[in-house]
Amino acid sequence: MPPKSLHKMRSEEIRDRFIQFFEQKSHKHVAAVPIVNKEDPTLMFTNAGMNQFKDLLLGHQLAPYQRVISAQPCLRVSGKHNDLEEVGRDTYHHTMFEMLGNWSFGDYFKEKAIGWAWELLTTVYQLPQDRLYVTIFGGDHQDKLGPDQETRAIWEQYIAAEQILPFAKQDNFWEMGDTGPCGPCTEIHIDVRPEMERQQVPGRLLVNKDHPQVIELWNLVFMQYNRLTTGRLEELPAKHVDTGLGLERLTMVLQAKSSTYDTDLFSPLIEAIAVASSQVYGREEAVDTAIRVIADHLRAITFAIADGQSPSNTKAGYVIRRILRRAVRYGYTYLGFEAPFMYRLVGVLAQQLRATYPHLGQQQAYIEKIVQEEEEAFLKTLTAGLHKLDKISQTLQGSNSSVIDGATAFELYDTYGFPLDLTMLIAEEQGLTVDETGFSQALHVQRQRSKQAAVVEQGDWTMVMEGGNFSFLGYDQLEVTARIVKYRTVKTQGKQAYQVVLDQTPFYPEGGGQAGDIGRLVVAGETIAVLNTQKENDLTIHYVNQLPAALEAPVQAIVDQERRVLTANNHTATHLLHAALKQVLGLHVEQRGSLVNDQLLRFDFSHSIKLSPQELVQIEGIVNRKIRDNIALHEDRHVSLLAAKAMGAAALFGEKYGDQVRVITFDPFFSIELCAGTHAPATGQLGFFKITANVAVAAGVRRIEAVTAVAAERFVRQQISLLDTLKELLKYPKDLAQAVHQLLQEKTALSKKLAAYEATQVQSIIEQLRGNFQTIHGIYTMIARVELPQAAALKQVALALAKAEKPFFVVLVAAVEQTPHIVVAISEDLAQRWSQNAQDIVKKLAIYIQGGGGGSPTFATAGGKEVGGLPQVLQMAEEILEKNIEK
Repeated sequence: MPPKSLHKMRSEEIRDRFIQFFEQKSHKHVAAVPIVNKEDPTLMFTNAGMNQFKDLLLGHQLAPYQRVISAQPCLRVSGKHNDLEEVGRDTYHHTMFEMLGNWSFGDYFKEKAIGWAWELLTTVYQLPQDRLYVTIFGGDHQDKLGPDQETRAIWEQYIAAEQILPFAKQDNFWEMGDTGPCGPCTEIHIDVRPEMERQQVPGRLLVNKDHPQVIELWNLVFMQYNRLTTGRLEELPAKHVDTGLGLERLTMVLQAKSSTYDTDLFSPLIEAIAVASSQVYGREEAVDTAIRVIADHLRAITFAIADGQSPSNTKAGYVIRRILRRAVRYGYTYLGFEAPFMYRLVGVLAQQLRATYPHLGQQQAYIEKIVQEEEEAFLKTLTAGLHKLDKISQTLQGSNSSVIDGATAFELYDTYGFPLDLTMLIAEEQGLTVDETGFSQALHVQRQRSKQAAVVEQGDWTMVMEGGNFSFLGYDQLEVTARIVKYRTVKTQGKQAYQVVLDQTPFYPEGGGQAGDIGRLVVAGETIAVLNTQKENDLTIHYVNQLPAALEAPVQAIVDQERRVLTANNHTATHLLHAALKQVLGLHVEQRGSLVNDQLLRFDFSHSIKLSPQELVQIEGIVNRKIRDNIALHEDRHVSLLAAKAMGAAALFGEKYGDQVRVITFDPFFSIELCAGTHAPATGQLGFFKITANVAVAAGVRRIEAVTAVAAERFVRQQISLLDTLKELLKYPKDLAQAVHQLLQEKTALSKKLAAYEATQVQSIIEQLRGNFQTIHGIYTMIARVELPQAAALKQVALALAKAEKPFFVVLVAAVEQTPHIVVAISEDLAQRWSQNAQDIVKKLAIYIQGGGGGSPTFATAGGKEVGGLPQVLQMAEEILEKNIEK
């Protein structure tokens, strides 16, 4: 174990020493990127420190620095690297963790990477050498690669031969994905078991065996190959080093703890959770697991929301919602939290990380609001799910089965957010079991369906010319002469297209909320439509349906000018709107998302209450005054990030910024923002700004939709046309508002009269039916078709008849406006005695009207499409009665 002098080293100092060590080795310290990955379409989240350097590793751009160091928050909850279900159960897996890493882009390679790693661990952190083990690549027959003897020889300069362990490709050959840069890696592991255990079993026998105290610390990847879609490896033109050292595990070792959760990275949260739940951490495993889950998940949720990703029902937002709900479930089940509690922990985390991640504290109130509302919503769903599970249990206990089938368990998981282990736990308490195989099959089917819907097949890049600096010229030109550098084939759900990369382009790629440009490529007289332009990391991708015949000929790249101008107008309007919102609502307003295209602009912002009509008028007025002022665009393209912030430029949380940024200003006293999008040369080009929608989209987030220029003119014209039509219909009243108000009053009065008439009619039908009950084997029976003025009346009639003498069996059908309806009501004693209750019966009957329904065991309803099936419904209802009587 490390010397006692290091046991008190706090995580902040551990992180700082890592960065300082490599800065002394001439590495550039680069800032962490947002945990939500918006730059790479293949990733939802930043799941490794190398993500922001993917372009450099792929050779898409030249590295501004050959040696780099970073500390990067990462999230691993989906895809290949998915630790979610392990989190909390063991003592070292996490959803969110910090990856410390150093990189070399074509500079140093294995010798320096290994030497410096050893120096840092054994000299700076003073880890005992005899407890360290290193793994190396043992070769792979399929890839025709032998053992990595070069790495072994380097390690033998520092560590005993018996502490160098060869492993197969699965453990010691790192790949970015199915294709792309890859190479052998060497991992550094440490054995922190007590000395007695080490004497009994050597640590080298436990490496890569998932032992909680023989763990991997650092992975050094030597990228020297490129994996083609054929599976073949080719040498990279330049060799790179990519390393990753987990801060949580290193802190655990240096603080002499047996769990990462016992370090100062987690202890403030764990203490707060224990106090809030009146529990003692370390006494009961189920309670400890729940506390660990909540502490871990709270970190992931807080970082994700701070970086711009709120919980939602789709994509990355769904992942965050799932993490939050998993934490709430554990709190509810094991710690007794029946009301929102996690939002109160956000401040604990923000205070703990205030020095390293100040943006958490800056957004604390906003994050708390979102988490609290998400908790409230899910706790209602959780209660409903538990109620459904109770009913399932009651139904099974009344039958000969004691197994909850896989489809039902999956419904509880998919609809109500119940993990399989929670369903199994509750089932076990009630003497039931769960069909785990059936659940796994249903889950597999869903995942395959999702995977198939999202699959994008990409071929290898075909190089047309070497070099190219991939310049974007679209701020100044809408047409340039370029060359095709490379292309590849892509298939999405069977549809084939091509991605083309030019050495320079005027096409703006989708990003920052702005839609990508469309236009055309003219090559040797051949015109090819550009259907979309996207950004893959820092590479501009042009989507086309065909390739030019002359791939090496000069290309005239021409942007659709009208679409670009209208899009630029709307992007400029978002800047003016953002500034106006701050003026009217307050400085708490922050952009939370945007969509800008040639048709409209959509702007999401942090604000917890609905905007009043007066506020909307005020905001519109400010923006339109700025448009009439015809303020010229002032653009600074190459400003340091620090200088831009000193200018007062608004930086958006969750966006990736380099050392050099672009600053867009429309009046230095009104709007200064960091932005890479395209803009109008002056605000007057927008013509007119009109808000068309104002809605809530998430907890603490509102959305404004608006139009400018041609679309605004069209919108106003349509509104005026609508008013003219209304005036014409109402015979041109002097006061249109008063005329409509009078019509509404007359409608209300007529509706009351109609309701009274219908109520009398319904009551008459009820009295008539009461006199027509049949008694069949002691059961008061009513199976009939009735004519009713509205569908709701059918339920009213059935409820009235259900007050008959018991036992009773009532099936009524009606066709209202050519839509068939069914209602089934049976007395409680029949529902318990018969093999079928009202829910079962109505589902069988609904088949004949091509519909479906549900309800309670004693009262259920259904609707459908086929009116012609109602006679069969009545016939089947009689047969159901007869069969149950016979039993």
